[in-house]
Order: sequence, then structure tokens, then C-alpha cells
Amino acid sequence: MKNHKIRLIIVISAILLIIFNVFSFYVTDQNIETTVEETIANQTLETAKAVSAKFDTDTYMKFLSNPKKNYYYWKINDQLDKIREEIGALYVYIVKIDNPNVSYTMISGLPGTKQGFFKIGSVCSLPKDQVSLAYHEGVPYASDIIDDPRYGRYLSVGAPIKDEAGKIVGYLAIDISTDKINDINKSVQENNLIIFLINAAFILIVIISVYFLQNWYQREVTKEIESTEDTYQGEIRTLLSSVSSLRHDYSNHIQVIHGLLMIGETEKAMQYVNSLSNEVQLIESINATIEHPGLAILLKSKKITAQNHQITLETKVTQNSYQQVKSTDMIKILSNLIDNAIDATRELEEKQRKISILCDASDTHYTFEVTNTGPSIVSEEEIFKQGFSTKPAEDGKIRGQGLFIVKEVVRKYNGDITIQSTKDNVTTATVIIPIK
Repeated sequence: MKNHKIRLIIVISAILLIIFNVFSFYVTDQNIETTVEETIANQTLETAKAVSAKFDTDTYMKFLSNPKKNYYYWKINDQLDKIREEIGALYVYIVKIDNPNVSYTMISGLPGTKQGFFKIGSVCSLPKDQVSLAYHEGVPYASDIIDDPRYGRYLSVGAPIKDEAGKIVGYLAIDISTDKINDINKSVQENNLIIFLINAAFILIVIISVYFLQNWYQREVTKEIESTEDTYQGEIRTLLSSVSSLRHDYSNHIQVIHGLLMIGETEKAMQYVNSLSNEVQLIESINATIEHPGLAILLKSKKITAQNHQITLETKVTQNSYQQVKSTDMIKILSNLIDNAIDATRELEEKQRKISILCDASDTHYTFEVTNTGPSIVSEEEIFKQGFSTKPAEDGKIRGQGLFIVKEVVRKYNGDITIQSTKDNVTTATVIIPIK
């Protein structure tokens, strides 16, 4: 059920990301179209202002005194036609605005071969809003895109032409075809499409990565849970074995005490009971001196196991929470090292069986050390290999996993593990885990 929910969240997130990306592409496309129109309008308007500022007003005034296609007309017309070709405009012409509603074309700015249809003073298709603005305020204007059945779709701008007295005598108008705007829009949209595809590919990669990371995380969690279960199940089996052994020992202890009392050896019976009491108190004292509950329980169970095998086990634990290491990892390290120590020590006579455990914490690292009597190690390099064991094979029991597991756990914390034996048949396993 949990996996289904995670997958559903991933799918919904993917859909939302795709919708957002498509919407972003649409909005960007619309903004680009508007921005291109405004940019071209502003650039063309600046051109109109520059041309009007240098306009031959004297020649134009002479033309206005007799508005016909005369010498003055063609002189200005040729200048406008040259400007039209240079800037790639649709039309560059002069309009007269003497009322707030309609404007009139005075000079068309077209080549002579295309002047046949043009009449001086013909009504211009400039929208009323721009005519009114120019008439009332005498400022430059820029129209929206004009859809004219005769001249097509274009954008029109105009700048006032002033005489020496500063009076407006006309407007220099420039029309830009939407084909130019569309070409720029198309180029920008193509670039924008590439960006959109890159974003879409990136989103797809992120979605796939999240999916695989989620699966990987689930597998790692499952492995960790299984490993933890194996560790605790092993400890539980050890405890159950210890309890069974204790029950057997309990019966033997009762029989000994009963026998001593029956023959009247009351003092010896008391001594026997006191020795049992000391052992119990020694085990119980572990909980009182160790701050970490998991560590306390582990050492207590190993103490019981050691007693069942007549092994003297001593512990020295520095007061610390050991919270820089996960409890499960610390249990894996110590339980495997102690189990190996118990197995090795059992090969000796009872009086020679000794194990000491050290758990120490400093400002920079943790130290876990297990020392035991018993046979020396064969090779420090070989003992850490998976499957390597000096113990005889047993049916249903996998050997050679303990130290390999310890090595892997220690490596996870960038720690170090060493195992060394002395000539006196004493083996010490030391684990150092840095905490800073």
C-alpha cells in the first residue's frame, strides 16, 4: 500500500510538472509575441523621431504651398523611399493630421512606378486613437497591429514634423509589416521550443531518477530491516539457549543445595547460595552501569552465555550514549566479535577461559575492543573474507559471515578494525569509529 501511495505521488507530481511546463511555455510564447511587437514599435518610433528631426522642412513647406506631384514632392518622396529601403519598412510617408478623427497621406514615399494608385490627401488607415492622440497632444504615436484589407497587417508609428517656429506641420509615419514581426517571433519561438524540450527532458530525468531512487531506498530499507532482524533474532536465539541452560543449571543448583541441607552441611549450603547470589548480582550490575540500553542488554545476554560456558567475562564501559553509531550497527559489531571470542575461548580448559570487553568514548572516536584467550588467528587478511571460517561446518549453519559483517559496518563509518594475536594465545579485536 505504501509503495502504491509513493508511486501515486510521483505520478501526480509528474503530471503537475508537465502541466506547469506547458503553461509556462504558452505564457512565455504570448509574452514573447507582445515583447517583440513592443520592441519593434519602439525601435521604429526612434527611427521616425530621428528622421523627423533631420527632415527638410523648408522643401516640405514649399510642397504644401502647392500640394501636387511636383519637384518638391518627388525630392521628399525619393528621400523617404531611400529610408524605407534602408530600414526594411513597408511604407515611409508623410501624413497630415488636422482633426481628431482622420489623417491624410500627403507624400507616399513609394517609387515612381508604384505611384499610380496614390492621390495626395487620400485618407490614411491610421486608427482613430492614434489620430486623436497626435491631434490633441502633438506627441509621437505607435499603433497596435492594423489589419487592413488593402495593405495587409502592419504596425504603424509616427513622429511630428515641426517648422522653425515649433509648429507641427505633419507626421513622419513608418509602417512595419507583420511578416518581419512574425519572422522574429518564429525565431524566438524556435529557441523557446528548444528550451521547453530541454526542460521537459530534465523533468523526465528527474521523475525517472526519483522513481529509481525510491526503489533503491525501499530495497536498502528492506535490506536494513532484514539485517536488523537477523541480528536480533540471533540474540534472541542466544538468550533462549541461555535461559534453557539456566533452567538446567537451576535444577542442578537446587539439587546441590537440597543435598547439602539433607546431610546437615548448612554452612556449605549458605556458601553455595552466596556464590550464586554474587553471580546474579554481577549480571544485574551491568544494567546499572551502562547508559545505552541496547548495549546493556547485549552485554547482559553475553555475560549469561559466558557463564553457561564457564567463561570469565569482564566488561569496562565508559559512560556515554554512543549515539553517533546506530544501535543496530553497534550490536552487529559487538555481538559478532563477542561470539567469535566465546567460540575461540571454549577450545581451552575452563580455568583458562577469559574474555574482556572494552567500550570507550573520547571526543574524537569510539573504541570497541574484545580480548579473549584461545587459538591465534591464522591470517588477518583472510579472516575478513566472506565465507572464511576456521570452525568445522555444521548442518543448517552458515559460517564465515560475522567478521565480514563487522568489516562492512565499520567501513560505513570510515572506521578501522584490527585483530591481532600474541604468543601467549591472547587475541584482541579493536574497532575504532571516528565521530568528528
